Amino acid sequence: MTAPETVLASYPVHFHVDYPDRELNRLTTAFRILVAIPALILLESVSGGSFSRSQGGDVAWGAGGLLFLGPLLMIVFRQKYPRWWFDWNLELQRFGARVAVFVALMDDRYPSTDDAQSVHLDYPYPDAEHDLNRWLPLVKWFLAIPHYVVLAFLGFAAFVAVVVAWFVIVFTGRYPRGVFDFVEGVLRWTQRVFGYAFLLVTDEYPPFRLAA
Repeated sequence: MTAPETVLASYPVHFHVDYPDRELNRLTTAFRILVAIPALILLESVSGGSFSRSQGGDVAWGAGGLLFLGPLLMIVFRQKYPRWWFDWNLELQRFGARVAVFVALMDDRYPSTDDAQSVHLDYPYPDAEHDLNRWLPLVKWFLAIPHYVVLAFLGFAAFVAVVVAWFVIVFTGRYPRGVFDFVEGVLRWTQRVFGYAFLLVTDEYPPFRLAA
């Protein structure tokens, strides 16, 4: 194995979806966008906060969300990444990935809030003092701009690929393996960029690569 391949293979953010080597449920696939609505609502409820005011006071119907500014400030000023903040971000991303995989027709099992199912997302807890540059989090979002541009095109291509897969699954019950690998690669690339620029779990620049 060459040195560049070794670097790519060891990128800290790991993402993989088990290929469903079986016949998928055609009925739930046909109506996936409707079937997924409860999961999307649940994901939204833990991905952000919203409040309503009444005579009895303020009521929160949604809470949580990605923790970005807090970890950034802690890394910059204290060179520390609180473990429970890291765990929250990781589990939120895992749940979001399961919902994305379900919407993308890659699994016909309803997204679980805690079980990994067919989606495997992981990245190591960073030692902020030794593994992370304390000033880099201030500019990571900017350094990742080339990835945003590429992912905009890849995201559109993945959408078209999922539409094609929808027709194939409805008529055959099988997810075309080549299409599956492409959509998985786009999701993997997205997770790497997100881990670098917003979750701040690594300083290693994401590779321009779909493969694991």
